[in-house]
Amino acid sequence: MNIPFLDLAEAYRELQPEIDASVKRVLNSGYYIGGPEVEAFEAEYASYCGAEHAIGVANGLDALTLVLRAMEVGPGDEVIVPSNTYIATWLAVSQCGATPVPVEPDARTYNINPALIEAAITSRTKVILPVHLYGQPADLAPILALALKYGLRVLEDGAQAHGASYRGQRIGAHGDAVAWSFYPGKNLGAKGDAGAVTTNDAHLTERMRLLRNYGSRVKYVNEVQGYNSRLDPVQAAILRVKLAHLDEWNARRSAIAKCYQTGLTECGLTLPHVPDWAEPVWHLYVVQHPQRDSLIKKMSNAGIGTLIHYPIPPHLQHAYAKASYRAGQFPIAEKIANNCLSMPIGPHLAIEKACTVVETVKLATATL
Repeated sequence: MNIPFLDLAEAYRELQPEIDASVKRVLNSGYYIGGPEVEAFEAEYASYCGAEHAIGVANGLDALTLVLRAMEVGPGDEVIVPSNTYIATWLAVSQCGATPVPVEPDARTYNINPALIEAAITSRTKVILPVHLYGQPADLAPILALALKYGLRVLEDGAQAHGASYRGQRIGAHGDAVAWSFYPGKNLGAKGDAGAVTTNDAHLTERMRLLRNYGSRVKYVNEVQGYNSRLDPVQAAILRVKLAHLDEWNARRSAIAKCYQTGLTECGLTLPHVPDWAEPVWHLYVVQHPQRDSLIKKMSNAGIGTLIHYPIPPHLQHAYAKASYRAGQFPIAEKIANNCLSMPIGPHLAIEKACTVVETVKLATATL
């Protein structure tokens, strides 16, 4: 038996004629930087997200960084971030010269706990940066209320939540801006690095378009010290193809998650909790088990691929050693990192194979 964690090659094979045609269209167009494919994807993705604007950039980290720069975040400023997230969320803050201020997650949803944010706000706080982790929306209403109360901006990290909805509205324009990654393994994934920002803020849009292109609107006229972070038109064309299939592929993921939710209830696992107001897209299906490493070994021996998202929380990474965080300082994030396990999930995992995963987990956990 061989059940991979995620089959990216099969994702290409399903759409190969459309993807190949889109790439050839770009190659024949003569537009290799910017151009009509990028503009078309930006318009289509903004519409899909219910936002007025989308700005294509080179990758998800740049999307976060450029929005923070556009919000004039810099040295001396603080940005509230989740303690439980991929390190890119923190890195974007650090790359602006600002300080990430971690806040623990809700232990049930894994997302930042809004009830703990207010205590972390100081006179230097400029932005609250929630992450829609694993494809499930963070609880935005109380976060937006806090931002309004203290005059802060809200930048959402939507890198894992393409198509997810919060209280009936797709993620894309609840806060001031949403940063997206189209890394190949995402629900909406390119064939390389790619990213975007969606927003209803025209000023932020203009600022990001300036920053992504060397700080230039007119060739050889540089208004600010910008970056080279432009969405490649080949990737934009591929993303246009895949965007048309995103809802269907998300529905396949949801069917797999339902199989896991009903089949794994008696296995000693902590299963994902979905609030009534959330419509997740199941980028990841993350469980917890106190003997996680032994379970991984048993699954691997059975030919089933699993991953750990993420084994070391940002505050314990060497990259943040100078911040002098200590083990035990963010116990919820650390417990998740020590116990979490991501099950196989993706639009090309057959339900029959998902059922096999369930049966394998039952056998494995029965002997732990």
